[in-house]
Amino acid sequence: MAQLLFKDVNKVYPNGYHAVHDFNMEIKDGEFICLVGDSGCGKSTTLRMIAGLEDITSGEFYIDGKLANQMTSRERGIAMVFQSYALYPHLTVYENLAFGLMLEGIDADIIEEKVQATAKILGLTEYLERFPRNLSGGQCQRVAVGRALIRKVDIFLMDEPLSNLDAKQRVTMRSEIKQIHRSVGATTIYVTHDQTEAMTMSDRIVVMKSGGYVKQIGTPYELYFYPKNLFVAGFIGEPPMNFLRGKVQGGKFTVEEAGISFDIKPIIDDAAAIEGKDVVFAFRPEAIKVAKGGKAGKDEYLVKSEVELTELLGDTTNVYAKVGGVNTILKVNPHDTPERGSTFSFGVPYKAAYLFDAETEEVIPSSIERN
Repeated sequence: MAQLLFKDVNKVYPNGYHAVHDFNMEIKDGEFICLVGDSGCGKSTTLRMIAGLEDITSGEFYIDGKLANQMTSRERGIAMVFQSYALYPHLTVYENLAFGLMLEGIDADIIEEKVQATAKILGLTEYLERFPRNLSGGQCQRVAVGRALIRKVDIFLMDEPLSNLDAKQRVTMRSEIKQIHRSVGATTIYVTHDQTEAMTMSDRIVVMKSGGYVKQIGTPYELYFYPKNLFVAGFIGEPPMNFLRGKVQGGKFTVEEAGISFDIKPIIDDAAAIEGKDVVFAFRPEAIKVAKGGKAGKDEYLVKSEVELTELLGDTTNVYAKVGGVNTILKVNPHDTPERGSTFSFGVPYKAAYLFDAETEEVIPSSIERN
């Protein structure tokens, strides 16, 4: 296992493009960390700097307390799994797994032992004599993981390893990679654009924004229930969080054109401090409560919307509706699905409501303890 430390790490390319800005983080021994964000946010560049495939422009990167900026990839004790499987098509599964060990001059008996043990962990024993062309995408990905696993390194780096798999294979491989991590215990840094992968697999998540900025680092629970800014609030969650833009007037969140006026004193620490400010009122689609008879329950804000479209997903229904001209997505019980074109009233519980400063996009401290 290995401990990693980043101090003000930056990556600037010769053309002046600043790909990663002041990356600061400490990764504990054996942690599973996901780097997630939109395209061009610098997550793969960060991974390549860890691997030694990209130079660090400024800042310091430590592995187990040793400055690693100038270390070679081999010296860093790292194994990497790429988006493409990168298997040798002319070699069998056995030979693909054994190839790196053979280059190191390891005895054939030890190679045999390691290959068989790795194949057992990954469920590849019966496929050892097959060629990659005779394997499914999921099996090929397991071989790619096995080629990294067999080296017994302290750090695993994975760059969108599941992106070439179909939806069912991704679900299976997510659980398999997590199980492998638990059994091996190596520190793992995993890059993905898929927030579901990040939420289900990681101990902590690093949310990055285009331009190489880290917006928040935290556990999946922290990012979901305690987003620090609008970017994280809108990025984490499927469907994404709903946002209504308005102004604080007389201690109330007001959207005049939509006829919305909510008393915000129940949900924030100091309403007077944001008097006159432009703010964003936010809530998650699944947090709403159907307002029976057009009346909200206790400790809820009543919101009225115009239903435009519904999607029955089986266990839930997505309701696409407009609130004061703003597009929103709501999740309801299928038995409560409103009709298209109808007026749909729902309650937003105080404990499920968020306020963000519209200018800074930072969350306004809340007096409500989230679930």
